[in-house]
Amino acid sequence: MESHIVKYRHPGLLQTSDLYQYLVKTSVDPREPDSLKEIRTMTSTLPTAYLGSSPDAGQLMALLLKLINPKKTIELGVFTGYSLLLTALNIPEDGKIIAIDPDRSAYEMGLPVIQKAGVEHKIDYIESEALPVLNKLLQDPFNHEAFDFVYVDADKINYKNYHEKLLKLLKPGAMVIYDNTLWGGTVAMPEDLVPENMVEVRKFAIEFNDMLAADTRVQISHVPAGDGLTICLRL
Repeated sequence: MESHIVKYRHPGLLQTSDLYQYLVKTSVDPREPDSLKEIRTMTSTLPTAYLGSSPDAGQLMALLLKLINPKKTIELGVFTGYSLLLTALNIPEDGKIIAIDPDRSAYEMGLPVIQKAGVEHKIDYIESEALPVLNKLLQDPFNHEAFDFVYVDADKINYKNYHEKLLKLLKPGAMVIYDNTLWGGTVAMPEDLVPENMVEVRKFAIEFNDMLAADTRVQISHVPAGDGLTICLRL
């Protein structure tokens, strides 16, 4: 059967660093809360700054959070807390976030900013790998189909494992967002051109993207914001 894939003239809009900087300067910076700017600035000085969520992706996530108004949320992968603070700022006053990350020292870098923003009471931080915590949550039937929103920016090799467990925890109509699903653009590169340190995760990213595309339990939108976000609506 003949393929009907449409090849567009342009691969995407953000083809230059200057254009990305224009987007951030024009649309993100003027509306980003000072507390988020503070964590973003602090994170940018770290050797591992690339682990932080991008501000353009954060702006999209903030808008989605306002639309769905979730009260029970989960975050897998916290780092210095940019996306965690963003979520806390955009969920209701009585909303809660189960935030899971094995590196408490990184979380504590951003914690003073979170405290100053007055949203620490919304956060239940758990210092752990994610899978044991998800398994523990699933042991309680009360947690089945109980959560409204999940953000995943953790170890990429486990995304498929996280997905299966999260679908049991999410309500129908709830949302999960996966970060880094374009993995620096390497998912579309010939393997021999991929930097050596990105090859292994590229393989998992491609497999995960293919799995989501075929998963009839979710409706998806694969968005070229940040390093690639895949937004999934639980059907």
